[in-house]
Amino acid sequence: MSLERRIALGPIVFYSLTYGSEVFRVGVTRSSRSWLYSKMLDSFEDGAGTLCAWLKIQVGRLRLMNKGFLRVNGPGFHFAAAGIVCAICFGFSHAAQTASKEQIEGAKKEGEVVLYASMNLSEANAMISRFEQRYPFVKVRLNRTGSEKLLTKVLAESAAKKSFADVIQTVEFSMYVLARKGVLGRYSPVENVLYPKEYKEDGFWTTVYYHPYVLAYNTQLVPAAILPKTYQDLLDPQWKGQMMIEGTKAEWFAGMLQIMGKEKGLKFMKDLSKQKPVSRVGHELLAQLVAAGEGLFDINIPSSSVDRAKARGAPIDWTALGPAPTILVGIGMSSRAPHPHAARLYLDFVLSKEGQSIIRSFGRLVARSDLAQEQASSTKGVKMVPINPALADHLDEYAKQLREIFSQ
Repeated sequence: MSLERRIALGPIVFYSLTYGSEVFRVGVTRSSRSWLYSKMLDSFEDGAGTLCAWLKIQVGRLRLMNKGFLRVNGPGFHFAAAGIVCAICFGFSHAAQTASKEQIEGAKKEGEVVLYASMNLSEANAMISRFEQRYPFVKVRLNRTGSEKLLTKVLAESAAKKSFADVIQTVEFSMYVLARKGVLGRYSPVENVLYPKEYKEDGFWTTVYYHPYVLAYNTQLVPAAILPKTYQDLLDPQWKGQMMIEGTKAEWFAGMLQIMGKEKGLKFMKDLSKQKPVSRVGHELLAQLVAAGEGLFDINIPSSSVDRAKARGAPIDWTALGPAPTILVGIGMSSRAPHPHAARLYLDFVLSKEGQSIIRSFGRLVARSDLAQEQASSTKGVKMVPINPALADHLDEYAKQLREIFSQ
């Protein structure tokens, strides 16, 4: 892709943008080009279809924000917006329409899509049911297991040159590994532009939902006045022997070191271990134990697990003690998908506004930007820090450190 400034006419600067064999003319006011043009270029990297999708989404924003003038002319599509005049003309690209028809027809011929997922079974079935209602000509075959077993299974199949999965949905570390191993294929979902860059690996996978690790507490036993406010507050002697921890969560450990820095983070973990937290396995079990008063706190639990217990009437709530390490659950397409059209159809549905609204109905947090305001009360203003997927390269080391520190 190349960009060349051509001419300035009054307040509008015109550029010539070359993408492959296509040339587009772009006109933007001087006051708005840094905001609008940079966004357009980011979208354009994913192809003209993605640019079209982004421009459609921006129409309403341009009307409200009076950000100036944008004109894009190219094979098959045209968009124009002029500040408060709101003279808008947008034609869907013929190529995009054709691709959509081809995808539908291809999916009809394939008849099924195979989903490998590590998500909750009831949630997976609810999503599949809605998808099959919308696309009754595609049957979803679910292969569900835990994230570690799923990764092992997919890598074993890949090594044997076998490919059964069309779509893979699991935790970010596994998605990172699968992308590096060539198991994930390149595909940018139709509405991928609505997902912030830290919640996706463009062309490979996008976040379906995420959960921050927070502090759960018993609301009957811990008055608000003495509730810890920072991570350092957990080191107060009064909490010794009163806390619980899921001692197998290497991703939480890695995320805390990412936030605090390695040296400071390791010191904090060693000091925290001196508080003698009781180790248990299972988010739901830990939420139940805290609600029952077996421990005052659980120091590394997903907020959604607490919210579900609270919704059932349990005396439990959560708070964040600082930036919250946030684990992502991603979805992507197999590089050798047996049913590629159906796979893309399923991916686009899950990441659509309808699909993400279904995910939200499970009490999950989603990264899609146009749903952020709707879930503001669920995030409590917490600063989410997505854990770097590349830390997967050192996850065994983090797991070893976690075991050694908290087994003392």
